[in-house]
Amino acid sequence: MSIHVVVMGVAGSGKSTVAEAIRDRLGYFMAEGDDFHPKANIEKMSHGIPLTDEDRWPWLRVINTWMVAREALEENTVVSSSALKRSYRDVLRENVDVFFLHLSGSQELIQNRLSARKGHFMPPALLPSQFAILEPLQPDELGATISIEGDVEEMTDRAVDAVRKHAEAVFAKKQAEQAE
Repeated sequence: MSIHVVVMGVAGSGKSTVAEAIRDRLGYFMAEGDDFHPKANIEKMSHGIPLTDEDRWPWLRVINTWMVAREALEENTVVSSSALKRSYRDVLRENVDVFFLHLSGSQELIQNRLSARKGHFMPPALLPSQFAILEPLQPDELGATISIEGDVEEMTDRAVDAVRKHAEAVFAKKQAEQAE
């Protein structure tokens, strides 16, 4: 059984940074969720047009397929994906157990970070639309909410610690099942 982590949150919350830290510190295979977007989605967002659910379904299915393929190879993965709605997360966890890390912060803090970011297709003007549809993790969803307050090192430390604890629990459960 492999560990699959989706680092989720609105644009500018630090998804790529946290996914890279998990890759670098824990050795997980990483995918940048944005790389799975079809060209039409990138063009829409680049022009300040929010994606619809219909735009997102194929993108989410491709991410899910990538994780399922890595599960077959018994590889641990981490992928960044906004995964803003429960229904999106439901697609991501089809046929694979997923641990979601929700990077959470105030709209003001994230707006400031987005405004300072250069070279990304996602304009800061789309942030309010992301907060409008954000559905935080529910108690029955496997995952953790991580504050993005403080510096990057503090945020990544909290995220990596949450993944380590999750992995330890998964492997302890697996060992207990094998011992029965």
